[in-house]
Amino acid sequence: IVLYLLAYMDKKNSELQNDVNEWISKYNALLSQKKSSEVRTGQIAEQMIPFLDNFKHNPKKAHFLGNPIDYVVFEDDKVVFVEVKTGGARLTPKQKQIKENVENNRVESETITIK
Repeated sequence: IVLYLLAYMDKKNSELQNDVNEWISKYNALLSQKKSSEVRTGQIAEQMIPFLDNFKHNPKKAHFLGNPIDYVVFEDDKVVFVEVKTGGARLTPKQKQIKENVENNRVESETITIK
């Protein structure tokens, strides 16, 4: 009887482990879909931002790059880098470095002539 009970418990434990693994797999799939949806929503927002009221630049002067900075705006008296973030998104390390370079006047202009 003891051996039967141990075998039965081992089988039930194995079934429970399979159920847990299946649940984790489904959870990870849903989480991936959610993140993918958030990324797509962010990409759509990035494309639409120049036409929203809180975008203080002329949309005709805004040029979309997407990565690592979303927009470069060429105003008459300055060039502005614009990064769009949605929800709780934060600047990436590369974007932080770019921002720091701009804030510390480490920005240059270069012309390349090809003959």
